[in-house]
Amino acid sequence: MTNTFYKKNKPELLLEMKDIQIDGFADNRWHKIIKGMNLKLNKGEVLGLIGESGAGKSTMGKAAMGYTQPGCKLVGGSIIFDEIDLVNISDQEKRNIWSTKIAYVAQSAAASFNPAHKLIFQTIEAAKRSKLNNQQSLIKDAIELYGTLKLPTPEKIGYRYPHQVSGGQLQRIMTAMAMSTRPELIIFDEPTTALDVTTQVQVLAAIREIVDKFNTAAIYITHDLAVVAQMADKIKVLRYGEEVEESQTSTMLSNPQKDYTKSLWSVRSLVKSEEKSLETILSLEKVSAAYGKSKVLFDISINVPKGKTLAIVGESGSGKSTLAKVITGLLPQTEGRITYFGKELEKKLEKRNKEQLRRIQMIFQMPDTAINPKQTVQEIIGRPIEFYQGLKKDEQKKQIKELLKMIELDESFLSRYPSELSGGQKQRICIARALAANPELIICDEITSALDQIVQEGILKLLQKLQKELGVTYIFITHDIATVKAISDEIVVMHQGKVVEQGMKSEILNPPHPNYTELLLSSVPEMDPNWLTNLLKKRYKSKAIDNSSL
Repeated sequence: MTNTFYKKNKPELLLEMKDIQIDGFADNRWHKIIKGMNLKLNKGEVLGLIGESGAGKSTMGKAAMGYTQPGCKLVGGSIIFDEIDLVNISDQEKRNIWSTKIAYVAQSAAASFNPAHKLIFQTIEAAKRSKLNNQQSLIKDAIELYGTLKLPTPEKIGYRYPHQVSGGQLQRIMTAMAMSTRPELIIFDEPTTALDVTTQVQVLAAIREIVDKFNTAAIYITHDLAVVAQMADKIKVLRYGEEVEESQTSTMLSNPQKDYTKSLWSVRSLVKSEEKSLETILSLEKVSAAYGKSKVLFDISINVPKGKTLAIVGESGSGKSTLAKVITGLLPQTEGRITYFGKELEKKLEKRNKEQLRRIQMIFQMPDTAINPKQTVQEIIGRPIEFYQGLKKDEQKKQIKELLKMIELDESFLSRYPSELSGGQKQRICIARALAANPELIICDEITSALDQIVQEGILKLLQKLQKELGVTYIFITHDIATVKAISDEIVVMHQGKVVEQGMKSEILNPPHPNYTELLLSSVPEMDPNWLTNLLKKRYKSKAIDNSSL
């Protein structure tokens, strides 16, 4: 890797996986999902695993721990970690290793925390169970990790409950939890998926710093090629449970050998030409909102253009998702008014009539918490069809099949449960569920953040197609500037519950920018292994210059 951040000594083998074969159970039979894959990882080395949803990235990452998720089984191969055979040791021995030597940072932090316990005590749980230190010392260490991961008020945030922090903050706290035992190996499964670009820079820098400081090895699973370029010493590309190719990061970026890898490199070229609408579908007039006594939105005034896409961008905690909740009535505004085609909407969801509910739908950021784990795909998508359209079972099933086809899934998914789906597949089911109501306005809250590059492009093209055919309007909440370029006509930039600037896409994305907008745009990772290092140097220099003038 051309990045000089890492200072490696003579390679020392930490993990070796040979001829890994894993089957998964679906449709009443076993399917091969990992087909004889090999993996080697040295101490202090970072390996990036990339590929489409369903390629086997997360399955392979979990297998590195000697673990297979429910519905999967290891049918062949060996896993040697630090000279320990993870295949043939007892479950108790594995748990001892997981609590001390191997840590896992999941894709969905929301599904990994107990909502009834404060975050600080969940952060130190593994370290406490391993008797690494007394509770007070562990709490002090956790607070220091919070600070390293750039969490706000690190000495206080741990005493909140999971629902009281943003998705991005929760993901960082989960990273602190993994690091609390100072493991030899950390498996990062899409750890920055839920983060805005400015926060992502901070977290990537923090992860890289800790990996280097403690000589920690890592497997970094992601669909974001620009992110993996900053983190990994080498990259392994997966598809359909098999290795496509593997090489050093700089070589992989500059000279990929396989056609499939080249296709991954070229999919972020989708750009939509902006179009101005003369008609407004939804208006917010000086809208404010609060959680309890804490005000979180301040005098928000926005006009949403009919039949077009309004993108709302900003950091975690800027109020983007809160604004979506206010529009849908999930969180009643404290001040101001919201009108839909000129008619004022009731503040509370329960006071809106069935037709109003149908016309405005929302796709949530985290599919794990948005869909019922005990319902099949057919039941999940079928419920809004039954509620809003009153169709019988046969007619329902026909429409469900059509929706599945639209989101590029086949009929075999009808009987599957969420636990049998990848993160990307779950999000696509959520999209289909929203479309099932035949809405006029869809609020999309980070709906592509869990999807790989190729599927992202497919979903964005699908949304564009639906917009042209049906005239549907989108409010698209995202931190991904590439997505903004691909989907939006107009952009609203939010910061700390306020609107910083708004206008047509061409106006917002081209200089000059207000300081905050400039920060957002400069934080978008590039396909250059040295991008993060150079950015941090530039910002450090800029900060030093600013401080010298004080």
